[in-house]
Amino acid sequence: FILTDKEGHNFSIFWVLVSVILGAVAMLCKEQGITILGLNAVFDALVINKLNVLEFIQKLLHKDKSLENAGLLRKGLLFRITLLMSGGASILYIRWRIMGTGPPAFTEVDNPASFADSLFVRAINYNYYYSLNAWLLLCPWWLCFDWSMGCIPLIKSVSDWRIIALAALWFCLIGLICQALCSEDSHKRRILTLGLGFLIIPFLPASNLFFRVGFVIAERVIYLPSIGYCMLFTYGFSLLSKQAKKKKILAVAVLGILLINVMRCALRSSQWRSEEQLFRSALSVCPLNAKVHYNVGKNLADKGNQSAAIKYYREAVRLNPKYVHAMNNLGNILKERNELQEAEELLSLAVQIQPDFAAAWMNLGIVQNSLRRFEQAEQSYWTAIKHRKKYPDCYYNLGRLYADLNRHIDALNAWRNATVLKPEHSLAWNNMIILLDNTGNLAQAEAVGREALGLIPNDHSLMFSLANVLGKSQKYKESEALFLKAIKANPNAASYHGNLAVLYHRWGNLDLAKKHYEVSLKLDPMAPGTKENYNLLRRKLEQLQKKGG
Repeated sequence: FILTDKEGHNFSIFWVLVSVILGAVAMLCKEQGITILGLNAVFDALVINKLNVLEFIQKLLHKDKSLENAGLLRKGLLFRITLLMSGGASILYIRWRIMGTGPPAFTEVDNPASFADSLFVRAINYNYYYSLNAWLLLCPWWLCFDWSMGCIPLIKSVSDWRIIALAALWFCLIGLICQALCSEDSHKRRILTLGLGFLIIPFLPASNLFFRVGFVIAERVIYLPSIGYCMLFTYGFSLLSKQAKKKKILAVAVLGILLINVMRCALRSSQWRSEEQLFRSALSVCPLNAKVHYNVGKNLADKGNQSAAIKYYREAVRLNPKYVHAMNNLGNILKERNELQEAEELLSLAVQIQPDFAAAWMNLGIVQNSLRRFEQAEQSYWTAIKHRKKYPDCYYNLGRLYADLNRHIDALNAWRNATVLKPEHSLAWNNMIILLDNTGNLAQAEAVGREALGLIPNDHSLMFSLANVLGKSQKYKESEALFLKAIKANPNAASYHGNLAVLYHRWGNLDLAKKHYEVSLKLDPMAPGTKENYNLLRRKLEQLQKKGG
């Protein structure tokens, strides 16, 4: 692992190989990790070998044979850089093969500038994005979990005032580059070049220069470039402190900036503690971002606040009329609120915009089923299954449709498909047991119930359904055990107590029947059939008392 260059300098390739391996590991976590190899090359050239970049470029352009004296081959630099580049190329090739030899597919809402027809519009907006990233490094006040979907409107003409930001960015960069290349102070050149290298190289994968990226701004991509920013800031502070007369004021200013950033960091960390805080914090930063409104709405819907969720979903659809996921979720809520007409319109529009949106097809089928448009519902379900072969929930809903149409064999087959695809699909198992029970196929219902409980042993609803079947088959002891187990798991289910009371009533355990009828009526005074059964039991007990008297 030890090599020697022409001048007799020893260097180890072991750490170069370790660097390549760690770069590969970093890339597995996030693609940007591979840029660390570029940073290592820059550090090796500028710090270890003290390469004069301007001198090297001049000799390269003039084909000067004294390149070796410029530091390129000194201490094995060329070999190490070649090794780093070869390792990086190998990692990229493997990554390319894993991805299926093709880039991921992005849409216009992910990165609208990259879909612009005009080269001018693309170039000017890319540069504007760079200036925004630079501003986030300088002043990380506007932070958002997502910057897509209209968060940053495109610059389409030179009259847009935001072009000032581009000019400011390149004025600063060109000034720094000139100082890094042309300064007479070799230490200054090395520090500035290293800082710019650490600032620019890690950002290149997110620059849209080599390939389209799937975001407008992603704050995570400026994490590594912040190393270069910190180097430049620290060096600038050291220069100012040498020239400033009132150094205490400068020190207080820097400490103030540091304190403000620490407070901002604490505030941002608190916003990441919950989805609600994170999503709401984005509303003030990107009020035009449809995805922000969608996520706020989804969070509210998950918490049961449907009325507020509807408002945010509607705003998401207004901001992005092709936002099919917002349409789907809004349609679902409207379906639950029995506003079926609007729900159908939204879901129909969603599948028109994205014909392979399986979830929207299934939800459209549910709405059509509720509107008693059974043929259309069946067609929607099968379309959903065509686009998503393994879709147990859709098979379950298709089974419910067939059950409503008294197509019992088709219903059982659909539910069986659901359980094959998702063995823990409790609702599909339950519906199979209940349908077989209602059609008098008790033996088959019992077999299905036992199979289901074998797969989902702690599901109290399955215990309840199988207990009903066993009770009708006069297997009272086993039925009683399952009822009691179900009640233990869910003691406040009135139907569980009511059906156990019916079992005791049939079995002749009248006192226990009376007890569970009373518990059932206490939990649900309006329970269907329970009051009538209880009255029948009371009359029977009164008759028995009279005979006994």
